[in-house]
Amino acid sequence: MTGTPALEKQLCFALYAASRAMTNAYRPSLAKLGLTYPQFVTLLVLWEHDGMCVADLATRLYLDASTLSPLLKRLQAMGLIERRRCSSDERRVTIHLTDDGFALAGPATQAQRDVACKLNLNDEEAATLRSLTGRLLQAYGPTTTE
Repeated sequence: MTGTPALEKQLCFALYAASRAMTNAYRPSLAKLGLTYPQFVTLLVLWEHDGMCVADLATRLYLDASTLSPLLKRLQAMGLIERRRCSSDERRVTIHLTDDGFALAGPATQAQRDVACKLNLNDEEAATLRSLTGRLLQAYGPTTTE
């Protein structure tokens, strides 16, 4: 077919492949911690904001609640989080780290350092990538969770 750019020239494919490569880069370090990448990013949010409600956590992770719920159940079964009903509104559930969940922050930081070292990006390059992907998320990311 003429007029169709080659796969290597597609921005969508470059972002897709880079996302998979980044997830794969984390896999060995996270496996040592017993975590998957989605569990890791969920914990990243909770290390920053412990006690978030499920809806806010889903929004922050760009996930819908039906995708997040099984992930939270697994983290709870691992003893890393607790789910609690909000006393002021029984319909709301908040997510709290356990002591074991807090304890993983240090080893997870080392996993991040390992990946950053392999990427060999300077601070400016990393900031540029975050800024550009942030623009993509603003334009096309989900605005609400279902």
